[in-house]
Amino acid sequence: MKTETERPHLTKKDLFQANWRWLWSSQICWNYERMMSTGYLFTMLPTIKKLYPDKDDRIAMMTMHNQFFNTNAYIGGFIVGMDMAIEEKKGRAAEETVAGLKAGLMGSFAGVGDTIFGVILPTIFGSIGAYMGLKGNPIGAIIWLLVNFAVLFLRFSLLPLGYTQGERLIYAAGDKLNRITDAAILLGVTVVGALIPNVVTANVPLVFKSGKVVLKAQTILNQIMPSLVPVALVALCYWLLGKKQMNSTRLIVTVLIAGIILGAFGIIGN
Repeated sequence: MKTETERPHLTKKDLFQANWRWLWSSQICWNYERMMSTGYLFTMLPTIKKLYPDKDDRIAMMTMHNQFFNTNAYIGGFIVGMDMAIEEKKGRAAEETVAGLKAGLMGSFAGVGDTIFGVILPTIFGSIGAYMGLKGNPIGAIIWLLVNFAVLFLRFSLLPLGYTQGERLIYAAGDKLNRITDAAILLGVTVVGALIPNVVTANVPLVFKSGKVVLKAQTILNQIMPSLVPVALVALCYWLLGKKQMNSTRLIVTVLIAGIILGAFGIIGN
């Protein structure tokens, strides 16, 4: 493995190229299986070619970057910049670190980006611009254009900022990257776990009656653990995805059919 001084170094031109690719292609080939993974890989391709002259290393990093990834496209460049800085310094040794950082940051960044760029700015400035437009005032359209240009400028500055912060993280952490990896993975798992009871809705409406005694299955399950059924279903789906003949499309069809059958018999409800 090459030493840090022997490895290729990224230039401002490399950062600009990655920034440009992310700006136009972050959601290219977006799909429900891996979401933004293709756009992320496309953004990182020039960096991968430059940092990894060995073919096997390239294949390994391309495979890693083509894994599931989804965040807000406006601020996702910050994650790309951190990724580039870490890979530049550590190479393949940082493969798990990069994967952990991507998994840990994409959810929180998505929440911040969606709130600011998907809700706050369009609601405030879009409403102002639309109201002025209805009154025949062209300044409303100008305000909306200026806001979008400002967002574009901000978006284009985030990847270099992420690269700078990634360098600082490496120098500050030293040999503690494994701890950062574990912390990022733990954060990602925590976020996913917190989403399960809010996103997945599944109840057991079965009622058992014996004389005057009435037992509701869902009430008993809630006493054991709230949201036990959604957690069990997510765990089952995760286990099934690990099977050789199972992919996301087949799993979706399987869940739909099972849901219809179990719902018809009153075993599962929402």
